[in-house]
Amino acid sequence: MKDKEEQVVILEYLPYGYPLEKKMMPIAQAVGKKHFTLLELVPRKGIKLEPKEIVYIGEGKRDKVYYILGRLDFEKLTEAGKNVLKEFIEEYIKENEKSFVDFFNTAEAINTRLHQFELLPGFGKKHTIAIIEERKKKPFENFSDLKKRISNLPDPKNAIVKRLTEELQGKERHNLFVH
Repeated sequence: MKDKEEQVVILEYLPYGYPLEKKMMPIAQAVGKKHFTLLELVPRKGIKLEPKEIVYIGEGKRDKVYYILGRLDFEKLTEAGKNVLKEFIEEYIKENEKSFVDFFNTAEAINTRLHQFELLPGFGKKHTIAIIEERKKKPFENFSDLKKRISNLPDPKNAIVKRLTEELQGKERHNLFVH
């Protein structure tokens, strides 16, 4: 059984639902803190949710969420929701830099012609070879260590932000970060 999201970050709260849909029930757009799952939630009666608020949606009693309506298509996200999502992703990467640096220390080839690094925007064969050679000498400690040791490397944090956003849009064949 795939482990489910326990907590989400509210991206947007629509007290009257979607303007073009006939149902006038409140809807919250949210992203899971663990797997970056985009979800639509129905808040409990009388509850107003704020963008960036962290809300429990796991098993058992949920104090703010009545039920999970289902997965949210990236295209349905409001502009405000997309902005909060981008901020959340940037903060998440900053707070979990070590696990993303570990990705650079352990990433492998997907097949004989494609490496996981090449799925990051701006990373090509030359970067891939350089990263693999450098990590054999000594594992990378952080993003600045990576930038310092690999010449002409695009900003790893920005590349991960872009990649994560592309994966959430559902356009990618291989996912590196979104489950």
